[in-house]
Amino acid sequence: MSVKGYKFWIYLVIAGTVAILSNSCRKEERADYSLETGSVKDIDGNVYKTMIIGNQEWMTENLKTTRFNDGRRIDYPGSDNPAWINNRSGAYAWYGNDISYKNTYGALYNWHAVNNGNLCPAGWHVPDDAEWTLINKYLAGKAGAELKETGTAQWQGINSGASAGSGFKALPGGVRFSDMPGGSRNPAEGYYYYMGRTGRWWSSSGHSNADAWYRSIHHDSGNMFRSHSSKETGFSVRCVRNLN
Repeated sequence: MSVKGYKFWIYLVIAGTVAILSNSCRKEERADYSLETGSVKDIDGNVYKTMIIGNQEWMTENLKTTRFNDGRRIDYPGSDNPAWINNRSGAYAWYGNDISYKNTYGALYNWHAVNNGNLCPAGWHVPDDAEWTLINKYLAGKAGAELKETGTAQWQGINSGASAGSGFKALPGGVRFSDMPGGSRNPAEGYYYYMGRTGRWWSSSGHSNADAWYRSIHHDSGNMFRSHSSKETGFSVRCVRNLN
């Protein structure tokens, strides 16, 4: 074999090895998921279906418990917006103070309820920022589309990019703000906004003394977004099973 031919053979071997390793890495990044693999019950007796995404088991419904898993009641300020704004022990709300939204959208919790550590059923926890990053990695960067429920029965307007491929059933449960400049909502009723347009879910990771990280999915996009908000804001919550 000539020197030129030998070099070409070596090149083919190296190129083939790189391709195999690259393909292997991509397979690790896109882990399998399994629809509705089980269920879990909270302390109030609410039962949630669950699914596997990668090595994580997630609820496929938003949390709606009114008690921490040690039996303590979570504060419910209702229409008392100053009580909501000033709560630091953990509070929940039904969108618009209307309990009829409970079964579809679950409750909206401030981050102080999340940070309590006992919000999810025993053996489960609110995912931290890194675990939310993993779900996007498992779904090959298409988490918004894969997680979002299809159709416009719940999602407003075009509901861009929704495929519901993962079975996560993300729904637009809206937000309870601690403040909304401009008076877009009556402060006597609470600053509720965005139902039908966005779903936002807390992580357990703080961003600063005032803010914490969350993820959001919107009706006009197929992406999932990472941002931070005031810890007094009310967002939806999903729980993940503890790995140990």
